[in-house]
Amino acid sequence: MEFKKRQLDNGLVIIGELNKAAKSAAVGFFVRTGARDENGQINGVSHFLEHMLFKGTEKLSAFEVNEAFDSKGAKFNAYTGEENTVFFASVLPEYLTEISRLWSQLLRPALRDDDFSMEKNVIKQEIAMYKDQPEFDVMDRCRKLYFGEHPCGNSVLGTEESIDKLTAEQMRGYFQSRYAPNNIVLAAVGDFDWDQVCAVVEEVCGRWQRQDVTRALDDFGGSIENGRIAKANLAREHICLMSPGVSAQDDRRFAASLLDSIVGDSVGSRFFWELVDNAIAEEAVMHSGPMDGTGLFYSYIRCSRENVEKVLEIVKKVFSNLRADGITNDELRKAKNKLLSHLVIKNEVPSGRLFDLGLNWIYLKKYRKLSDDIEAIKQVSVADVNSLIGEFNLSDFTQFSIGPGEDGS
Repeated sequence: MEFKKRQLDNGLVIIGELNKAAKSAAVGFFVRTGARDENGQINGVSHFLEHMLFKGTEKLSAFEVNEAFDSKGAKFNAYTGEENTVFFASVLPEYLTEISRLWSQLLRPALRDDDFSMEKNVIKQEIAMYKDQPEFDVMDRCRKLYFGEHPCGNSVLGTEESIDKLTAEQMRGYFQSRYAPNNIVLAAVGDFDWDQVCAVVEEVCGRWQRQDVTRALDDFGGSIENGRIAKANLAREHICLMSPGVSAQDDRRFAASLLDSIVGDSVGSRFFWELVDNAIAEEAVMHSGPMDGTGLFYSYIRCSRENVEKVLEIVKKVFSNLRADGITNDELRKAKNKLLSHLVIKNEVPSGRLFDLGLNWIYLKKYRKLSDDIEAIKQVSVADVNSLIGEFNLSDFTQFSIGPGEDGS
């Protein structure tokens, strides 16, 4: 493996991890913007812009964009989160330079009024689709309850109302301020020509103008509130719990990932044995969510309405036992094996390695080899995890539920 880095005069960073043994290559633009960078008036605009990039440029139609990817056999997509919008593709090595050029062109889209008006309906359909999936809806609502007025509580999709009121001028203004070259990282992984990729990116992106881009990085301890809504078409209770966790810049993020595996992995965790194996809940998982300057632990549980009280009693018992007794050496060993297996398998191919490479640079402004992360996981001790449990009380959670009943009750 060979790491390369170059920064254009306008601030755009190009990073690459070259692997001549790879049979493919992957490239992605990581834009440091997401729902937390919005306000109530433009909530959902980051995700809206993700859609708009595929509508083409002044020279490329949406059909031509799709054809350009398809003709090269590219596996391409994009996603928007609370903090980042990422555009990525995996291809045969000989096509990476061309696909890098295509993404570079698309990062300056036409943003046409006609496309904007049409895409509003697409976005509202997507919002409706996710509302029909309570496991997603409950997470979105719990995040809002947990963060309150903190911008990390903004919905990635926005609401029907915010999308209806969003104007093309607001979208273009947000694009101008957030899609600045000094707020973007281009990452490439696999077998590719570094000099060619850099030359293409500089040719297309070198004229972009630097902007003053900021983000509030306030930590947040959560509201510790409780909410519920009912939906008549549901037969099961969907529960989300959120409590404070570590940030993406905190070295303890590896200990946090091991803790979430011990507590809430889908197989063999404390949640699994206490809730799922005993048929008290159908699903019970916990994850850590490191973010920019803040972080959280979040759990999702699905059960019958009759079992809700029992489920919550068991969850609180699991959390209190953790604080009283800590974790065991055997639990940590199993969690390490799971996390290391997932990490290594994902990073074996360029399409998986791309995201760790790009996001490490976004959050840490540094290159971390796969071996660095492997060693960091191996070095976590029982005492490290127990110290984390002592500092972050999982019992101090915000709770939101969606379950059976008359709509809205």
